Amino acid sequence: MIRASLLATVLAVAAVTGPYDDSAGPPTLTAQQKMAATEPLIRSATECIVRAVVANPRYGAQPVAAIGDLIVASMPSCVTPVRAMIDAYDRYYGQGSGEAFFMGPYLDVLPRAVTEGAKNEPE
Repeated sequence: MIRASLLATVLAVAAVTGPYDDSAGPPTLTAQQKMAATEPLIRSATECIVRAVVANPRYGAQPVAAIGDLIVASMPSCVTPVRAMIDAYDRYYGQGSGEAFFMGPYLDVLPRAVTEGAKNEPE
């Protein structure tokens, strides 16, 4: 459910903002340089989601199992950093890799990252 809701949000934003224009071609960077370029964007998107989850009045009132619903609810306020992360992946790793990263490895660890990050956020 979380994946479907997040995918719908990302696709809606993509439709509104338009496609990424990579007419200059993908940069030729090492894997380390690509990670150095994308890591701050991953951190920014995650921190935004953590702040939005903690600010949600339902946070703390619901069981930890409901964290997925709170993450989905955070997407409208975090669409800019999430979109920047996806676009950077497309730019550095190839078209379509941003959505694949977001829907796969990123979402796999996001609930744990939010739970851990929320411990450091003031409520």
